[in-house]
Amino acid sequence: MQTPGSERNAVTNFRNICIFGAGAIGGALAARLAASPALSGATITAIARGAHLKAIRENGLHLHEPGKTEPLVARFSATDNASDLNPQDLVIVTLKGHQLTSASADIARLLKPDGRVVMIQNGIPWWYFHGDKASGLEGRQVEALDPGGLVWQRIGPERVIGGVIYQGAQMLEPGHIRLTSDGLLHLGAPSGTMSAELGAIADLLQASGWTIKTTARIRDEIWLKFLGNAAFNPISALTRGRIMDIMNGPAVDLVKQVMTEVHSVAERLGCHVSETVEQKMEHGRGLGNAKTSMLQDLEQGRPMEITPLTRAITLLGRMANVPTPANDILLSLISQLDQSMADARREA
Repeated sequence: MQTPGSERNAVTNFRNICIFGAGAIGGALAARLAASPALSGATITAIARGAHLKAIRENGLHLHEPGKTEPLVARFSATDNASDLNPQDLVIVTLKGHQLTSASADIARLLKPDGRVVMIQNGIPWWYFHGDKASGLEGRQVEALDPGGLVWQRIGPERVIGGVIYQGAQMLEPGHIRLTSDGLLHLGAPSGTMSAELGAIADLLQASGWTIKTTARIRDEIWLKFLGNAAFNPISALTRGRIMDIMNGPAVDLVKQVMTEVHSVAERLGCHVSETVEQKMEHGRGLGNAKTSMLQDLEQGRPMEITPLTRAITLLGRMANVPTPANDILLSLISQLDQSMADARREA
């Protein structure tokens, strides 16, 4: 990705970088950026909270990487109050979709007038139809993905670089993150423009140790990952099963039905999914004992990421005139479970 002088140019373009949401993925991004010699001229900050924030401030962030016996220990500024920070050239957001509305005012406030925001998110993002020439729905806003259009209004889809990441990561304890695999991050503008800014962002992330691929068709990458997320996340939460359990159990036929519907909606909206349903299921078997993010949220009593990962396919299916009966049933069941969990939290 890098060309001669590109690391220097990336730092020149983006001297102030904030990672908004320094959990497992966000924390790993912040640690590698802060530790990169190529980015020594940049100021890296992170938005974190609670015990994790306290640990980062006191002892730095310890990043345990595959194949290395000692963790990378990175020190950088961290806060739970975005108002503490000066305007930023680049904000990298790793929040889940249902967390964006409440954070959108802070994210917008952090951005310089010409600042850019990288949105790394699973599922269908709030900006999906901005600049979309293939679906016939260009500029359409989806209320469920962005209630009241607040994220669209505050941040603006024209500032966005979309991100799709493949990276196993887990929070071991506050201040300690383990990467369980070598990662890959796809980056692309909603408009498909392969701009110099996109290249500079890719360069600075690659200089910090990530494998980056830029694309003019970021929606294709969104759907490819979504093929697995839409099936495995809600089924794992409903069954309490890891991916290995699902693929070796009676729910495997439901996985195929869900993926088939997702594939059909993607194609109707003008996207090319580079894997068949059968290939994606085979890759799922290779994930073995992995827990989905929705199951982890359920086990920790947190609200689940239902709208981007489950409701979205039912909504886009209607927009594309593609029936999604299996996903419709999953949405009803996972929504009921989420409501039951919310009721239990209120009564506790």
